[in-house]
Amino acid sequence: MFQKGSERSVDTIVAEFDEQFRNGAIEKPKKFKPALVSAMGEPYAVMADTPESKMTMGEFVNEWLTAMRPNLARTTYQSYKSANRLFLDYLDIHYPGITLGELRHNHVQEFLNHKLDEGCKGSVAKQYYLAIHSALSYAVKMEYIPTHTMDKLVMPRADKYEATFYNKDELNTLFEVFKGDRLELVVHIAAYYGLRRSEVLGLRWDAVDFKNKTITIQRKVVCDHDEDGHKKLYVETRLKTNSTRRTLPLIPHIEKMLLEKKELEAHFKKVCGSSYDKEFEGFICRDSFGKLISPDYVTSRFRYVITKHGLRHLRFHDLRHSCASLLLANDIPMKAIQEWLGHSNYAITANLYSHLEYNAKVISAETIARVLDGETEQESKAPAETEKKSTSKTTNKPAPKKSGGRKKKSDTPVVTGETQM
Repeated sequence: MFQKGSERSVDTIVAEFDEQFRNGAIEKPKKFKPALVSAMGEPYAVMADTPESKMTMGEFVNEWLTAMRPNLARTTYQSYKSANRLFLDYLDIHYPGITLGELRHNHVQEFLNHKLDEGCKGSVAKQYYLAIHSALSYAVKMEYIPTHTMDKLVMPRADKYEATFYNKDELNTLFEVFKGDRLELVVHIAAYYGLRRSEVLGLRWDAVDFKNKTITIQRKVVCDHDEDGHKKLYVETRLKTNSTRRTLPLIPHIEKMLLEKKELEAHFKKVCGSSYDKEFEGFICRDSFGKLISPDYVTSRFRYVITKHGLRHLRFHDLRHSCASLLLANDIPMKAIQEWLGHSNYAITANLYSHLEYNAKVISAETIARVLDGETEQESKAPAETEKKSTSKTTNKPAPKKSGGRKKKSDTPVVTGETQM
C-alpha cells in the first residue's frame, strides 16, 4: 500500500500504482453490462417479483378470462378471448415461456406492428390493443405487477369509417327483391328501425305492444360455440349498453307486417302440429317450421340475394346506416338519431354520420351568406339614399301626381246592408 508522507513525489506514487496494477494487485474495472436489453434479446427484464408475476402469459390470460367472463357480454368475451389468443400465439413463437413479470411494452408493440404489416386494419389493431390492455389492467388491479406494461404505448389509430348505405330508391328495390323471402320481415325491420342483426333476431311478441303502438328492444340473439365446440344460438338480455335497451313507436307498415306474420305463424303451427319447433317459442323471426333464424344465415342469405339481383354491394349491418342517412336527409337532429339507434353517446353517432349531415351545411352556408351579403347591400344603399335626399331638397317643383292611382280611402265607412264586425 501507499506510504504516507508529503515528501514523496507524485512520480513515485504513480510508479508504484502502475507496478501494482501490472502485477494484478489491483483488479481491472469490469465493463458495465446493462440489465435491460431489447425486446428481441434475452434475458428478459423482470418487472415484478410477486408469485403471480411468475405465471406464464398463457396461464395469466386463462385466469383473467375466467375471472371476467361473468361480467362480460358473450360477444365481448369472445372478442377479448380471440385477440389475446392471437397475442399468445405470437409470444409462443418469438418468446416461448415468457412470464407476466417479464412482459414489457416492446413485446406488445411488436405484436401490433406484426399484425399491421400483415395488412390488419387500424381499427382491428385498436381492438387488439384494447383487449390486451384490459387483461394487463386486471394484473395491476390484483397487484400482480406494480405498473401497467402498456403505459408507454400509443393506441393504434383507426381510420375514420364512412358508412355505406342505400338511398330511398335503392331501399325500395331491396324490398322488392326480398318479397316472399324468409328474410323479408327481418330486412324491413332492420331498414325502418336501424336495428343491429342480433337485436332484430332477439325480438319477441311480448316486446310488441299493439295497443299502445310501441316496440321494445330488450334482447339479442348471438351465435357461439358450446363446450363441445358446436355452434349454438344464445339469447341474451345483457345488451351492449344501457342505451341499447329502448322503446320506439310502432311504425304502421311494420305493424301490418307483424300482424300478417302472426297469422302465418298460427297457420303453420296448426299444419305442422307436434313437429313445429318450440325451442324458441315466442320469438318473431322464425321460419315456417318454428326454427329461429340464425345470425349467420342472415348474413349469407342477404349477400346472396343482393348479388343474385345485381344490387350494389351492401352488408346487412349497413341497413342501420341507411336508416340513419335517411333520417339525417329529412332534418332529424343528430341527438334524436342517437336515441333511435341506441348509441351510448352522442360522439359515436356524430363520428359515424356527421359527413352525411349536408342539409345542416347548406343552412349554415345560406345563413352566413344572408348575414354578410345583407350587410353589404345596406352599405351600398346608404350613399344612394343620402344623394336622393339632397337632390329632393334643392328641387322646388312639387312631384307630379300619379295618374290612374287609387283614390284616397274615405275616413267614413261606406254604409251597406251588412253589419261591420
